[in-house]
Amino acid sequence: MPYEYLRTSDLAKAAKVHPNTVRLYEEWGLLPPVQRDPSNNYRLFTEKHLDQILLVRSSLPFNIISSDIRSTVYELIDEGAQDNPGGALELAYKLVSQIQSEQTRGEAAADYLQRWADGTPTEISNAPLHIGDVARLLDVSIDQLRNWERNGLISVPRDSSNGYRLYGSDEIGRLRVIRMLIWSHYSTMSILRMVNKLDVGEIKDLRSTLDTPEPEEDVLYVTDQWLTTLAEMEQAAHKLIAQIEDVISKRHAISNKLP
Repeated sequence: MPYEYLRTSDLAKAAKVHPNTVRLYEEWGLLPPVQRDPSNNYRLFTEKHLDQILLVRSSLPFNIISSDIRSTVYELIDEGAQDNPGGALELAYKLVSQIQSEQTRGEAAADYLQRWADGTPTEISNAPLHIGDVARLLDVSIDQLRNWERNGLISVPRDSSNGYRLYGSDEIGRLRVIRMLIWSHYSTMSILRMVNKLDVGEIKDLRSTLDTPEPEEDVLYVTDQWLTTLAEMEQAAHKLIAQIEDVISKRHAISNKLP
């Protein structure tokens, strides 16, 4: 490069951000400490700062997945800010493992849904239960059960004598599916999309239904097409690993050239 040191604008251009974003990253501690030119107080960025801001930009999109992954991402960024690319690399591999765990959970929930929709029983027939009994059985709150009903995920028959909800084996089986899908981080919209098709007799490839918004549907959350998001995030995590490995290789080559 034509400069011994890099300017704020150089980092901003490389990372495709506004110069103020570079300054914010420095203020937040996402970049290594920056020396100042004693003659004019300009920041004196180096290749290490450039590597780090590119790492930050590549890492932040993973924040959308879960709190555990968000924690790993910030640990990874901090390792880079402390000039420890080896630690960042280790955490990048942990990130891949966490994303794959989310994928496994999401696929298992979709498989459970499909088997239930195909007629595999999940409940032993018994006398209908009231809402409090079902909440205890499924370890959810009464408010959650009511909320799922308000959102159209289930319709519960009522006792004609008193208007109380009566949950039979069909309703409880459906609630188990809903609970597992929510636990696996599918959005309410994706589950509603699925049950709407299920309720008109469309039971084939419900996994695809969960993951494919309708043309007129507003996609507001990554969990509206969760499996697709996770597949894209896994690819991005492998690219992040390659990016960090390139930094380590570059530093290793420079180190070997030093006298």
